[in-house]
Amino acid sequence: MNDWHLVHLGSFAKGGAGLIIFEASGVAPEGRITPWDAGIWKDEHIAPMKRIVDFVHTHDSAACLQIAHAGRKASTFPPLLTFPRPRVAMTNEEGGWNVVGPSSVEWDETHRHPHELSKEEIQGIVQQFADAARRANEAGFDAVEIHGAHGYLISSFNSPIANKRKDEYGGDFEGRTRFCREVVTAVRKVWPAEKPLWLRLSCSDWVEGEEQWDSEQTVRLAAIVADLGVDVLDCSSSGQSPKQKMKLHPGYQLPFARAVKKAVPKLQVATVGNLGSAELCEEILGNEDADFVAIGREFLRDPFWPLHAAATLQADVHWPPQYEVPTSYTCFLKRLKTAFLTNLFSGLSILLVPLDCKISYS
Repeated sequence: MNDWHLVHLGSFAKGGAGLIIFEASGVAPEGRITPWDAGIWKDEHIAPMKRIVDFVHTHDSAACLQIAHAGRKASTFPPLLTFPRPRVAMTNEEGGWNVVGPSSVEWDETHRHPHELSKEEIQGIVQQFADAARRANEAGFDAVEIHGAHGYLISSFNSPIANKRKDEYGGDFEGRTRFCREVVTAVRKVWPAEKPLWLRLSCSDWVEGEEQWDSEQTVRLAAIVADLGVDVLDCSSSGQSPKQKMKLHPGYQLPFARAVKKAVPKLQVATVGNLGSAELCEEILGNEDADFVAIGREFLRDPFWPLHAAATLQADVHWPPQYEVPTSYTCFLKRLKTAFLTNLFSGLSILLVPLDCKISYS
């Protein structure tokens, strides 16, 4: 990670985010989605990450590292280089690499054909996840999230769409989820007990007419991983097949989180997806449909989303010290101007300077 990541991720801390998830850091070079993705597969990655974590902590935010392996969806060009086309595979000559998966089934014709992992190779990747978690702890992260969603390696093992194996890592629910359970167990073994362990899952493949991963299996797996030491289940969906069909609307993935929370009370849950409305987020938390709301795109559009949400909800929140005094001073000048005009036209002026003016806007 470099200066870009310091500014990019640091801006969310400055903007009031409670927890910042550093997304999709590869546990192995071939586990990256693109050659430009961040990684945590060697000790040299620790110090650059710690620099950013330390900055996040100075603004009273927490930091979580999402550790990931892209599996059969790896070795692609970044979208910014192929837009408006979807992700395009990168050949070895172009800087890409051979990809792996639970079975030799590609995501679609634009992705590379994966090598089916042997049982020995699977165990090697389990160890890579554990090593990544150890490094995350050394970097000072407050939480770690295992990425088991969106058609990447763990997700593709879980789903019968991608997993056609006939051994103990395939077939029924028990076999298909074995890899996920082994990763959770290995990570929890090295991750400090006092620090939360998150797991992100795709709760539905959204594919009609064929056997797939669904909410019922998610709830079943949620109960198992809770006993293995997962503290928070991050409930997302999709990414397993180009045949997916979703009806997008604010809170469209909330039923997944609600189902897990009801069935596994000891497990906390996060919900995601089109949650840019402050009122909607407040309603979700107030109704106890989820314990966390995770916001992505809206933060990209507005790194100060929490401060704007606080103003919308009339809540008093902490501003960065560098902004707090100037904002309060601007508020004071506005009140002074209003009082002056009132005195000018009515001959009577009462000046009130509220103590909470730090959340007002010029």
